[in-house]
Order: sequence, then C-alpha cells, then structure tokens
Amino acid sequence: MQTTKMHENNLQACIEACEEAIHAAQACAAADIREGGEANCALINLDCADICSATMNALARGSEHHGDFCTLCAHMCRACAAACAPHADKHAHCAACKAACEACAAACDKHARERDM
Repeated sequence: MQTTKMHENNLQACIEACEEAIHAAQACAAADIREGGEANCALINLDCADICSATMNALARGSEHHGDFCTLCAHMCRACAAACAPHADKHAHCAACKAACEACAAACDKHARERDM
C-alpha cells in the first residue's frame, strides 16, 4: 500500500512538472513570436508544450502507457531546454523555459521505463 501511495505522489510530481513546462514553453513561444525573434526556439517550445500536455493527460488518467509518454516528453523537454539555453542569459522567458523543461525531463525520466507493452 505504501508503494502505491509513493508511486501516486511521484506521478503527481510529474504531472505538476509537465504543467510548469507547458506554461513556460507557451510563454517563451509567445515572447519569441511577439519579439520577432527566435523562430526555431518558438517552434520547439510549441512542440514541447503539446507533448507535455499529452503526457500530463496520460498521467492524470492513469494510462498504462504513461511511461511511453514520459519517454517522449523527457526527450522533447531536453530538446526545448537546449534550444533555449543559448538565449537564457538575455531573455528571462528562455531561462524560465529552460529550467522548467529540465525539471520536467528529470521528473519524466523517473517514469520512462514504466512501459506496459
């Protein structure tokens, strides 16, 4: 019983990390678009937000395949963080996105091997 409760808490932490990454990636994309700046960064932000949203939904509903979602989410979050990294020192939105995506990738890594095939 204790293991199940711990697992649920870990899933909740991952859901929360996904939600933070969604908001940060969307804000970063919006800022990039408004500023007429980094188009490639904006595109990866939007891709990342979509994957984080799908992962968050899979986790929330207890999908048997949440590990598959987490694997892709961790990958996309790392790609998004890498895209924001060169701009993080001059744009607060890139710094926030990078940090949120790194945290989400770490949270998703904990569940990436939980696959039911």
